[in-house]
Amino acid sequence: MTSSIAAIHVAKKQLGLDEDTYRAKLTNITGKSSVKDMTEQERQRVLTVLRNDGFKPAEGKEKAKGLSGKYAKKLQALWIAGYNLGVVKDRRDAALLAFVKRQTGLDHTRFLHYADDGRAAIEALKGWLKREAGVGFGNTNGYDWLQRDGAKIAWAQWRILYPGAGLITRQGFDQEAIRLSGRADAQVLSHLVDSDWQRVMNALGSQVRAAKGGA
Repeated sequence: MTSSIAAIHVAKKQLGLDEDTYRAKLTNITGKSSVKDMTEQERQRVLTVLRNDGFKPAEGKEKAKGLSGKYAKKLQALWIAGYNLGVVKDRRDAALLAFVKRQTGLDHTRFLHYADDGRAAIEALKGWLKREAGVGFGNTNGYDWLQRDGAKIAWAQWRILYPGAGLITRQGFDQEAIRLSGRADAQVLSHLVDSDWQRVMNALGSQVRAAKGGA
């Protein structure tokens, strides 16, 4: 198995793609439903799309250390959320580190030792996503499912795609979110957990970026 085929299989699992969705995506990108039938160039095209959808290939140890620190995971999650909202244009860790430096004066997430510094970076990023994409952090509007940040972000994505959508009727959001989550046993949005919402955000992210003219 070539490295590109292995990477595509890892991406399929990481993004939570079921077999039908996976085959449909391959066909949409290359006209072929099997990576084994593709040329290397076609497989690289597939990987580019999967990376844009949120796939993160394994990195070398030194590179992986780049986002160490107790606030790194939260900041990275918000940064990728920003990318899926079409607000962040560069999803790379280096771009996030540049943002952190602008907000705190510190060169690295590993230097965010104090709560004030970590909170400054996190709140600045949340504020940006709220201003530019309408993410309602800290506000559930009385809906249990909106307690999760992933749900808030997915709902903001939906309103970008369907500007007239409202929280009461939601215009098909519930059904689509459950479908994109891959959770066949979920009947209502409150059944979805953080990992489910991550899959929803990644899937909607492709649509949002396309609608905004991005990759």
